[in-house]
Amino acid sequence: MASVGGASRIPAEERLFSLVLALLATDAGLTKTDILSTVQGYRQKFSRSGDNANLERQFERDKDDIRDLGVPLETIDSPGHAGDNHNLRYRIPRGAYELPTDIRFSPEETTLLNLAAMVWREGSLSAESRRAILKLRSLGVTTTEPVVGYAPRVRVREAAFDPLGAALERHQVVRFGYLKPGESEARVRTVEPLALVQHQGRWHLFAIDQSTSTTKTFLLRRIVTQVSVLATTFDPPAPGQADLALSELEAVWNSNSAIVRVENGTDAATRLGKRRGATTPEPGTLSLHYSDLNIFADELAGYGPEALVVSPPELREAVRSRLERTAADHV
Repeated sequence: MASVGGASRIPAEERLFSLVLALLATDAGLTKTDILSTVQGYRQKFSRSGDNANLERQFERDKDDIRDLGVPLETIDSPGHAGDNHNLRYRIPRGAYELPTDIRFSPEETTLLNLAAMVWREGSLSAESRRAILKLRSLGVTTTEPVVGYAPRVRVREAAFDPLGAALERHQVVRFGYLKPGESEARVRTVEPLALVQHQGRWHLFAIDQSTSTTKTFLLRRIVTQVSVLATTFDPPAPGQADLALSELEAVWNSNSAIVRVENGTDAATRLGKRRGATTPEPGTLSLHYSDLNIFADELAGYGPEALVVSPPELREAVRSRLERTAADHV
């Protein structure tokens, strides 16, 4: 989870990407202090002698986010400090993150992968990563350099993000078309933006809907038109809007749970089993939380026969309808 605002202008996805690179670059793992003082997106706000409580909470939320993305983040004890939570070390084991050795690609697939790789260029992140590596080495941390030094040029934020961010800073009213699942046409929404927050790897707008004068949360991926920033302004909201939005999203996530059967050893079992809050009520069965039924149904349908929804019925039916549509499209 993340929010827009504050002194740092480092995009959340760049911070997460930098964190993954740093944790991949060391076999011994990094302590929380190593991470907060060296990794891009944290080090800009780290105080060696001050209060870093907010930054530590950000790191805890970021850990959840990268785990939700299927990244196998591990915690290990520091040598000589077994059982001491203050000296835990974090790492991403390469063997669990890289592709299995038995996977092979055809010449055509390899060509497509090479074309995709051309999108990646050395950029601002590479310089920051090099600084972090040098600083970690000065602390005596052994790093693996080849993984660090490349920045993604692929846009990972929705097109609505930038105009919404600009309107948020200037307290301007915005208007956009919003398409909810099950609706055939987008509805025009006119809102006062209060916060942009990231939850479970997706960006949301927390805003006051002028048609109802109530606060609502909009998923940016469902904004289907250009965002119009109006000349109309509104009074700055009270502090803490991002925290309020995240707490509401977290409450929704906690209240929605599903039971899913997975085949052992499959991609579904591995990835779903690493989701935050995943538990195993019985062998081959996972209990999973989710925020949005339709997005979760899309994900589960992507696993095909590897995952079977037991409950709730509405999620089971949503996955079934997606699979039936896919089958009909390939007849």
